[in-house]
Amino acid sequence: VSEPVAQEMAEGALARSAAGLAVSITGIAGPGGSGVKPEGRVCFGLARQGWPTRVETVEFGALGRAKVRKAAAEHALGLLAGALD
Repeated sequence: VSEPVAQEMAEGALARSAAGLAVSITGIAGPGGSGVKPEGRVCFGLARQGWPTRVETVEFGALGRAKVRKAAAEHALGLLAGALD
């Protein structure tokens, strides 16, 4: 669960597919977490042909597993949509 891992995941997906755009998600949806990696911390990677890979971390908080997963999926879709503009 880190930005370097999210970057490698997105770049790996892009390199191994015919896609021009790839997104990755890695994080702690819960239950649990730690002081170093708390529940609700999610890292995203966005790789696009010809562009530097973007990474970011979002702290959704301890919303519960289902809500963190939903929020992460919505955020990832927003990253993809923003890259298409």
